[in-house]
Parts: sequence; structure tokens; C-alpha cells
Amino acid sequence: MRAVVCQNAELTVEELPDPVPQRGQVRLEVLRCGICGSDLHARHGIDDWADMTAACGYDRFGRSDQQVVFGHEFCGAVAEYGPKTKADVPAGTPVVAFPLLRAGGAGGGVDTLGLSQHAPGAYAEQVLVERSLMLPVPNGLDVEVAALTEPMAVAYHAVRRGEVGKGQVAIVIGCGPVGLGVILMLKARGVRTVVASDYSPGRRALASRCGADVVVDPRETDPFAAAPSKDHLTTIPEALELAVGATEKLSKLPFGPWPGFRLAEKLGIEPKHPVIFECVGVPGVIDQLVSSAPMYSRVVVVGVCVGTDQITPAMAINKEVDLRFVIGYTPLEFRDTLHLLADGKVDPRPLLSATVGLEGVDAAFTALADPEAFAKILVDPRSDAAEPVAP
Repeated sequence: MRAVVCQNAELTVEELPDPVPQRGQVRLEVLRCGICGSDLHARHGIDDWADMTAACGYDRFGRSDQQVVFGHEFCGAVAEYGPKTKADVPAGTPVVAFPLLRAGGAGGGVDTLGLSQHAPGAYAEQVLVERSLMLPVPNGLDVEVAALTEPMAVAYHAVRRGEVGKGQVAIVIGCGPVGLGVILMLKARGVRTVVASDYSPGRRALASRCGADVVVDPRETDPFAAAPSKDHLTTIPEALELAVGATEKLSKLPFGPWPGFRLAEKLGIEPKHPVIFECVGVPGVIDQLVSSAPMYSRVVVVGVCVGTDQITPAMAINKEVDLRFVIGYTPLEFRDTLHLLADGKVDPRPLLSATVGLEGVDAAFTALADPEAFAKILVDPRSDAAEPVAP
């Protein structure tokens, strides 16, 4: 089969042996595969990731001197089942799959599909997946949209971890594909006020198309000041006044202030605060958000900063900022995301910018460096497009 191989930061199209499914596995004919920001970073920084994952006990992440086939956002057609594997989805059926693969079939260790030489990804004509992690595409969903199940699942997981109430203000910092996905998922969950911030006019326009209620250029407008809520506490004196003022008011009750405080605690009443989604992944952004966000803000870190970063803990302590770091999604979230797409509750088509063939992947990586031109580029292994082609 033909596949795009990354080795020493070079992308080349090569002939590789056809993958052979082991027990519990299925071979797919790749229909579409999305180019992820993780792939862009891995091209030059995969060794840093490998060092980090090794420190967490996983030593099978790809290395720059290895031949790695990227591609973990994909939709494919069922082609062949491995031995003793339940073949209950007919051949030719479009499917998606959670991108993990058992090494050597049932009983082996688990590899990250598309980011390990042991589990080649879907920048290829064919790819192996686990039958247990494979889901048929329902409702005749377009394969282009189905291929976005994986990145939309990342956004869905981040929004769930953010625990955003419908009446809270959500602020999305960075409107690349991840930030746009977060906006889509916030609106799908009924969040009424979503503020989006990005330097790029093109990305701000996409944020509006994805449902953001307020869109700002941070060079001109503070995204926290753009939030319509006037109830966020922005300074320590305001927080101190709230503590003293609330106690004074509750002290006037016949039973004193403490039962009132306990009732508020039981009801989950707390100072109003925004939930901020950091979707940039550049050093310094987290510290900037901690310094500029309102008191008691929750910051959900979705952007992947592979290198070291620095924050000022005392600032986060003084403002009691809640930092949450997220990665990936659960199998159930992946399944639920597919059905959100298939049921029309989330429409990620504004993200779809262009398609390339395998020969065009290198050019697509270059093109994605321009935030004004492209958001999400899909790979179609059957296309001969050597440059990104708009749909």
C-alpha cells in the first residue's frame, strides 16, 4: 500500500506492506483522514513527546529516526477481519475507530495509532483498527464529517471537564481547529454566552460561523472585559468585600449567618466566574491567563505545549484559579461525539477547508502554517491532488 512516512522530519510517500489484521482487528480502506495539529508538532518535536511518555511508563511512542505513519482522525471502509474476529459489520461499511491498537492482536500492549511505528496511522491507503473500538457511521453521515469524530471528541471531553453551566460565560482563547471544536461543543450543550478570542481575522470569522456569541481581537479588546456578565470579581478587594458584606447581611437573620452559608454551600452557590479554554498551546499563555482572568476562574488547558512553561503560582493562589489539564477522551465520549455529528446536533463543516492526496500531505503541512488560509485539511488517499483543494 502507499503511505506517507515521516522520518527525520521528512514526509515521503512510500510503498509499505499491506497491513494484516490480527485477532480482534479489522483492516480498513481509508476514506478520509484529518491532519491534526499534533501531527504538525510531531513532525519536528516527536522526540520530546516520546521522552515525556516514556517518563509516564509508555516507551513505544514514535521517534524521529523511526518510520512513523501519522493520522489518527479518520473514516474508513471495512475491508478485512482478523482471524476469530466477530465480523458483524459488512464489508464496505464506513466506520470510525478510537485510535488505539493492540500490538500483535488480542492480549498485546496498546499503542497510540498514528503516533507510533508499531501502529501506523491513516495517512495511508489502509489502516488497522481494533474491532472493539470500531463504530459504524450512522445516518448516512458524510465521510468528511465522520473523519472529524476524533478532534470533535477532544473538544467534547474538554467541555465536559470544564463543567460549564448554561448561564456561565465560556471564553475560548485561540480559534484554531481545537478552539473551534470547543465552541461547537459549548453551543451544543446549551451554553448561552461564548466569547472567542484570536489574532487571526480568518479564525475569528470561523468562530462566528461555529456559533460564538462574542468574537474579539485580543489586540483591541480584552476577552474578559468583552464578557457581558458584570458579576465576575476582578480584584482581591472585591472578593474581600463579598466575604464581609455577605456575612453582614446574613448576620441580620434571626438564626445568624452560618445556616445561610451552609445552605448556599449545599446548593452549590459560589462567586460567579467564567470558564476559560486555553486552546493555543504556546509557552506563556497559561501564565497570562492566570494573571488576567477574573477571580475564581476555571482554566481548562486544551492546547498542547510540549516544551517547558512557567507560571506564577502565587498569582493563581491569590485568585484561587482552578487549572484543569485535559487530554483525549473516553471511549463513550468518542461514541457520543459520533452520534452528535450524525444527528446534526454539531456541524463541524465550517472547519473543512481543503483536501489533498497522499502526495499533497507535505504541501498541506506547509499550508496549515497560515491561519488565514486553512483550518482543517483532509487526506483522501485516492486523490491525486498535490496541493490543498477547497471543497
